Amino acid sequence: MDPRTARPSASSKAPPAVKTKASLLSNIKVFVMCHSLLQLSQLLHTSYFKSSISTIERRYGYSSVSTGSLTSLHEVGNLLLVVFVSYLGNRVHRPRVIGMGGLLMAGSAGLLALPHFLSQPYQYNSALSEENSDMCVLNGNSSSPLRCHGLNSQHASHQRVPWNLMAAAQLLFGLGSAPIQPLGISYIDDFAEPGNSALYIAILFSVSIFGPAFGYLLGSIMLRIYVDVDRIDSKAELELSPSDPRWVGAWWMGLLVSSTSLLLTSTPYFLFPRHGATPAEVTETETDSLKGNKITLETSFISIIKMFPRHFLRLMINPVFMLLVLSQCCFSCVISGLATFLGKYLELQFGTSAAKGSFLMGVMNLPAAAVGMLLGGVVMKKAQPSARAIPWVSMMALSVSILLGIPLFFMGCRLQEVVGVNIHPWTDGSVLECTSNCSCLETTFNPVCGENHLEYISPCQAGCTNYTLHPAEPLRIQAYTQCKCIVGAAGLGHALPGSCGNSCSSLLLPAMILIATAGFIASLTNSPLYMLVLRCVSQEQKVFAIGVQFLLLRMLAWLPGPTLFGVVMDSACVWWKRMCGSQFGSCGYYDNDILRSRYFGVQMALKILGIFLLALAGWKVHRVKGYNLEKKGPVAV
Repeated sequence: MDPRTARPSASSKAPPAVKTKASLLSNIKVFVMCHSLLQLSQLLHTSYFKSSISTIERRYGYSSVSTGSLTSLHEVGNLLLVVFVSYLGNRVHRPRVIGMGGLLMAGSAGLLALPHFLSQPYQYNSALSEENSDMCVLNGNSSSPLRCHGLNSQHASHQRVPWNLMAAAQLLFGLGSAPIQPLGISYIDDFAEPGNSALYIAILFSVSIFGPAFGYLLGSIMLRIYVDVDRIDSKAELELSPSDPRWVGAWWMGLLVSSTSLLLTSTPYFLFPRHGATPAEVTETETDSLKGNKITLETSFISIIKMFPRHFLRLMINPVFMLLVLSQCCFSCVISGLATFLGKYLELQFGTSAAKGSFLMGVMNLPAAAVGMLLGGVVMKKAQPSARAIPWVSMMALSVSILLGIPLFFMGCRLQEVVGVNIHPWTDGSVLECTSNCSCLETTFNPVCGENHLEYISPCQAGCTNYTLHPAEPLRIQAYTQCKCIVGAAGLGHALPGSCGNSCSSLLLPAMILIATAGFIASLTNSPLYMLVLRCVSQEQKVFAIGVQFLLLRMLAWLPGPTLFGVVMDSACVWWKRMCGSQFGSCGYYDNDILRSRYFGVQMALKILGIFLLALAGWKVHRVKGYNLEKKGPVAV
């Protein structure tokens, strides 16, 4: 038999086997499930890292601007690739590119935990230390400059190396995340059954948003574990408790968990086919468009690059696309501020711990947003609203979310009375006199609460000369005694370790309910606005449009947003922790009234601007009589 005649017969048996093997992975529902899990893992990592921000500030002495910049650095890495990846999206094997991006994210998540293993064990101000620098040592001979060369100078010398390592990890994570959403969403939209695209995308976002929920819950668990749990023998060796202002949780442990999760969810993408199963009801025109990759692959790389400016300009002069994306930038900037600093805000305003704040965000805010996204997608599938209706209905929902946020301006407490912060020692001669011979260091931060209900920055600032140990835990101080600045019933008073706190803990749950409800209502608009963005561009520009959308979101929202809110947080600081010389560390005390008004004021201003841009988009499409959101063509404007 001629080999040339035998070859076709052998190949004729192959397609059924290949088809059977690929049938499961060609199912778009399987891809939606896998992509949901990958994005869940991605968001679990980013949200966990944000839940640890206040802990990292305390561990390495960073300001909120420094940590805010750190959280947004992965957007820089994303910006370097997202448009290029999206532009070439139809010309590459999308599932494999997504898989490679996922593996890079997994590696960078592990790298982010590396500073813990390279740093010295965490050291904090303690009256039990050999130097005993926290106590009032009468007529002490040690000068502040000399004693400064100990703990704090060592701490200062190790600030920059961890920051640089974490910055590099964040940049790599951004590079890996570049293809995830643009290529994944376009793949789903290309191969979804008619009428199901909006629902699949809503399911994708709804499942994905549980990633932040799990991330904050993971944070609530890990931040209850001491940072150096791998370096101590037992809990009995700890002087601190999670409620102590000096406590630092095991921020690095959750990063190892998220790295493993990203590794596991990235692997299946290498098994998916380049093209999913084409829906039976897709029109001939749409099928030709989906199969257009074979034609574009024959286009030279130079020709593709030459066409890039033309396609980019077409998107930039598309008024509906630009107005919708700019409005989304405003709302995303608000989300970045909430995701990065809401946990810290809860600590400051309501006296909760970092672990409890992360827990509440994980069980209330994020599930509410997930339900809102899913419900919005279901409504889109059932109602099939017109282009004219979507912006105006979204504006109504977002306006309600603004109204729900107004009471938050009045829910909070002022900063407790702290001697040397909002009760100035130089206005009361007796306060100066009681610590004049104590040789207190300005670099010490070890808050204590006196029996006179005043808080002191350290036992030394309260004039305490002695202490008693806890009977059950010999390495934990029960009380500071013989405090010259505190008048007790029988002479010199005493102080308890830790902050005095405030009386606003009862407002924590109502505030969280308001924030969660506002987030739920705002999330209802996510799927409608997203589908409107997809339909206001041509089919051939869809992947590129998604990339440009995420480019603008990152450039105008996710990149500057955390830094902007970090500036807002730092602007309310009234007392900075000091290190050696004139160097400042993280903030020790905030003016809660200023913080509350500025934190929510900036959010409200951004929401109002976003609604205004959405109104312009609605006005621009008012001439459109109506269209089906599952239509694969552009909106006529």
